Amino acid sequence: MVAEGEAAALEFTPTWIVAAVCSIIVLLSLVAERCLHYLGKKLKKKNQKPLYEALLKVKEELMLLGFISLLLTVFQGMIQRTCIPAGWTDQMLPCQRPVETVGGAGATEGHFVASGILGRIGRRLLSEGGAAAADHCQKKGKVPLLSLEAIHQLHIFIFVLAITHVVFSVTTMLLGGAQIRKWKQWEDGIQKDAPEKGTDNKVTHVRTHEFIKKRFKENSAILSWLHSFGKQFYGSVSKSDYTTMRLGFIKTHCPGNLKFDFHRYMVRVLEADFKKVVGISWYLWVFVVIFLLLNVNGWHTYFWIAFLPLFLLLAIGTKLEHVIAQLAHDVAEKHSAIVGEVVVKPSDDHFWFGKPRIVLFLIHFILFQNAFEIAFFFWILTTYGFDSCIMGQVRFIVPRLVIGVVIQLLCSYSTLPLYAIVTQMGSCYKKEIFNEHVQQGVLGWAQKVKMKKGLKGAASKAESIRSADSAGPSVKIEMAKAGEDAEVVGNTE
Repeated sequence: MVAEGEAAALEFTPTWIVAAVCSIIVLLSLVAERCLHYLGKKLKKKNQKPLYEALLKVKEELMLLGFISLLLTVFQGMIQRTCIPAGWTDQMLPCQRPVETVGGAGATEGHFVASGILGRIGRRLLSEGGAAAADHCQKKGKVPLLSLEAIHQLHIFIFVLAITHVVFSVTTMLLGGAQIRKWKQWEDGIQKDAPEKGTDNKVTHVRTHEFIKKRFKENSAILSWLHSFGKQFYGSVSKSDYTTMRLGFIKTHCPGNLKFDFHRYMVRVLEADFKKVVGISWYLWVFVVIFLLLNVNGWHTYFWIAFLPLFLLLAIGTKLEHVIAQLAHDVAEKHSAIVGEVVVKPSDDHFWFGKPRIVLFLIHFILFQNAFEIAFFFWILTTYGFDSCIMGQVRFIVPRLVIGVVIQLLCSYSTLPLYAIVTQMGSCYKKEIFNEHVQQGVLGWAQKVKMKKGLKGAASKAESIRSADSAGPSVKIEMAKAGEDAEVVGNTE
């Protein structure tokens, strides 16, 4: 018989328990896989290729999580048997150790139990393998690098973080998409009233145009920035904004089609961007590691870091609103009256470093960091409890949660819709301007042209070599010199 409180090995565990647990795990896994498969088929049936690719990205993230979990499981024995001096564990602790666990065997046990943090119901029982690793290091006067319990908790945290990020990203896209779909009625009204040909010869006084009146702040750059900052909180995009930016896009990129469905194009671009937002890039994992490193007792790192995405989000919203103001400013400064409608000119110069795509990377970072804050909070709550030292004081917890909710709502209802329309005011259009069949045709044509150029280049080079071989050594020397001169010219350019 197994002694009371002692963990039973698999060889002494009843087979019905092993079979029942495995059945439940396999059943849950198959249900989740079938649900994702059914969702993918439904998206493909509805011709939602960007959303289907986003679903594939989610599957990739789940696969990465499984691989991380596998590595932690495979190497947990080696990690436990890796011994370090006990003095190394006295620095950069998430919580201050109780006095009775400092030094000697108490230090080993304290480090073994999740960096010295004791649960609300007393010390946790250590597994036989963990106790053996602790004894192995204790004989050397050292402590294990990481306890078995800490590895298990790290498993849970990584899983909770990834799932929270996916859920938050999907929520943001759904809420933001619902806001953007409200603009569909504007698009339908514009297309209904749009003339077949651009024959509108009426004279428009620029300063009295609704878009210019709302967005142009004469001789006051500071007032313009302040107005842009406040505008993101209420009515971030009005009908006059949408109408004017839509016309500017069409006049710049497809002037022959005044009934171009700008709203549909914008939604397709947003769906394509969702695939990038829902993933967890390598630099975001670096961000996680750095913040885990800085979670030191007394620093209140997670409280101060909670303000970072909020400031970034406000800066992005202000910048996007200011881009609209700059478009109005360019027209108002150049013209007092024009024939026809007011037409803005899209340009990359209005964006940071001339790259509208930077905004997408920042939104990606903001959503992940906000998910990190919320995931960390719930992980600590379920693992150690609300009153644990690693949770922190209430005056630091409540602002973090409030900031997280504000970020989620502001990003969904203001920043994301702003991003969807304002980033179309760059110098270039996206490939989503074409439908899927045209995209495939254009990409296939481009690849064929590239292959033909490569074949022609290789053929001409081979012909040159054959000519040089037949002409003799002196010609080869001259060709080599010419090649070196051309290389120097190319590098200078």
